[in-house]
Amino acid sequence: MREGSFAFIPTVISTVVEKSFKLVSQSFLLLPRIMGIVVFLSLFTRLSAQTQNTDNLYKKPLVDVLKEIQTRFNVQIKYSEPQVKDKWLNYAEWRFRADVDETLKNVLAPLDMKVNKEKPGVYKLKEYEYYRWEPKDGWAYLDTLATKYTDKSSWEKRKAEIKPELYKALLLSPLPAKLNSKPITTTKRVFNGYSVENIALEILPGVWINGSLYKPLNVKGKIPVILSPDGHWEKQRYRADCQLRCATIARMGAMAFSYDLFAWGESMLQFKYEDHRRSLAQTVQTLGGIRILDYFSSLKETDTDRIGISGGSGAGSHSILMTAMDDRIKLSAPVVAMSSYFYGGCPCESGMPIHQCGGGTDNVELAAMAAPRPQLLVSDGSDWTAHTPEHDFPYLQKMYGYYGVSSNVENVHLPTEKHDFGINKRIALYDFLIKNFKLNGSLVKDKAGKYDESEVTIEKENALYVFGDKGEKLPKNAVIGFENLERLFPFSN
Repeated sequence: MREGSFAFIPTVISTVVEKSFKLVSQSFLLLPRIMGIVVFLSLFTRLSAQTQNTDNLYKKPLVDVLKEIQTRFNVQIKYSEPQVKDKWLNYAEWRFRADVDETLKNVLAPLDMKVNKEKPGVYKLKEYEYYRWEPKDGWAYLDTLATKYTDKSSWEKRKAEIKPELYKALLLSPLPAKLNSKPITTTKRVFNGYSVENIALEILPGVWINGSLYKPLNVKGKIPVILSPDGHWEKQRYRADCQLRCATIARMGAMAFSYDLFAWGESMLQFKYEDHRRSLAQTVQTLGGIRILDYFSSLKETDTDRIGISGGSGAGSHSILMTAMDDRIKLSAPVVAMSSYFYGGCPCESGMPIHQCGGGTDNVELAAMAAPRPQLLVSDGSDWTAHTPEHDFPYLQKMYGYYGVSSNVENVHLPTEKHDFGINKRIALYDFLIKNFKLNGSLVKDKAGKYDESEVTIEKENALYVFGDKGEKLPKNAVIGFENLERLFPFSN
């Protein structure tokens, strides 16, 4: 390389350094201006937000509005920081009224929020709950529905309008093709007066509904079947109270089939728990109920004139819907479920637009579709069934009166009890089944005539599995994942 090839480098470096120094110097000179602009814009933004006039739509942060309501009306509003973060309200104080409840309603409605009144002067901020109304609003709506019919003829016409729309709303019109696959069953376990075996029914290609069948021992002739879907309680159908109920029914002389809701219990081998919160859950559950009815109706030992259904909570909503849709169910007993001002809230209860059928309906009108078939409502004092005897039950008595059988609908109200399927609720069910399905109550009562569930064996959870302790027996063609389930319902999106 020739000498002097890099002679220009010092000059270039000097020039670059000089220009860089000038740029930095100019930047420092501009810094006060830049900072001034930033401060001005920040101040302008805050002033603009705080200034109350039509130019900014009288806009205020929700947190400030709530503080103002608490001060003005001397109340407490409970909320978390994430609930109010980045939420603004237009025409904020213009929504205030003389009454605090009306003010809260006006302020929160545009944000799809509400409050629950915990006690006088204390409120809790909530997201808007489409499924939860004030009792008086639910009663008023039910009264409006009741104006559509005045006798048996007009009511039958109303039922004929609603029923096919339920199938359409659930994407079950037409029904998916019925499969010819055989049920998957496990070894039968024999206990005192009953047996248990686990059964899985394929309701769609690669999709199973799982349950446990409790059967009486040494019974001759045809016997009743009680479908026993499980509700939204911990430990699903493996719970002790669920086993007690189904085994006791079996010991009295009926089959009881305890089955999982969608993405619940053993169904979670195929789908995630979060999938239970998808609207299609209601469709799959309903189809499962229909296929369970198909299966038990085909058994030679089933008395098809004595098929009933009884579930609690979310499974109570499922029981109401199944009874409204399928006349093969001859008796229903929804427990802590039915209400004119509560629609369930879980997508497995209201995810599909069943309550828009017939121009609009509710769970009490759907329950009325059971008439004149025997129906028991079990309610308590701590949930949305607390007011059942006041309005909803009298409505159903009137509807059953159209058929001349007002006594076919009953209400056992337990005002001091909570939302569960406890012993008194089970006793109400046992009494109802003995009365209407002629079961033998003496087989499960002690010498004093009281129900005795102590002869029931409570099995470990894994004993009630169909597909093995770790799901190792799940068929190879099983659908895994919600996105693959959706492909079986091309119109679900």
